Amino acid sequence: MQVLAIDDEKIALEGLTDLIKKALPDAEVYSYRNALKAVEELEGKHIDIAFLDIEMRDINGLQFADHLKERFPKINVIFTTGYSEYVGDAMDLHASGYIMKPVTLEKIKKEIGDLRYPVEDAGKKKDVLRVQTFGNFEVFKNNEVLHFQYNKTKELFAYLIDRCGARTSNGEILGVLWEDDANPERKASYLQNLRADMMSTLNEAGFSDVIVRQRGTIAVVPDKMECDLYEWKKDRNSASSKYTGEYMNQFSWAEYSKGALE
Repeated sequence: MQVLAIDDEKIALEGLTDLIKKALPDAEVYSYRNALKAVEELEGKHIDIAFLDIEMRDINGLQFADHLKERFPKINVIFTTGYSEYVGDAMDLHASGYIMKPVTLEKIKKEIGDLRYPVEDAGKKKDVLRVQTFGNFEVFKNNEVLHFQYNKTKELFAYLIDRCGARTSNGEILGVLWEDDANPERKASYLQNLRADMMSTLNEAGFSDVIVRQRGTIAVVPDKMECDLYEWKKDRNSASSKYTGEYMNQFSWAEYSKGALE
């Protein structure tokens, strides 16, 4: 479930965001003080619920709700305001709810429990993408192995994991995945198939936000997954991310990273 929270007052937004996370601990919450910035940065996202203040400096919340409903016809808009005179306008927009400030956890839970458009995954445990790099490289959705169509796709994803979120060009990937090929550029069309397979597999598994692409580069988003390498870098004494001297054993190029780890 993806939730948007907008209020141009910093303290009010922080309080609202905190309450939403308490009410929906598995939800992804996007918080903004500027509605226009939210429009720009949330391109490609699907928003299930939007908590909107009405009186804002950059745009009126009612107008912004109109915009959101054009993009997401079944979005649940819940207004949070200190003004009761907008109730009629909110109902004309077929809003899901109307919360008079101060916003409380009880008020949020009440509105979430009576959404105009019920969200299918509400209350369900969120799926987890787990990546294992120590020993053999493997990718899991919850506790089940995630299978790609091509074996080489798995190696592509492994290299992006190894890059730890750094943006990587096609040229670099070609040079690494086909390091023994005198002319790796010949594999460019094959690489496009691998990228398509990777994106399709992750999207179908529910992890569409794990990969970012921009200006001819591609990268993973480390905080969208559980990964022993990333956990180890944060806390090398963590039992859950214990490094035992083995790292992505299947791939020869991983020896360089293994040397750095040691």
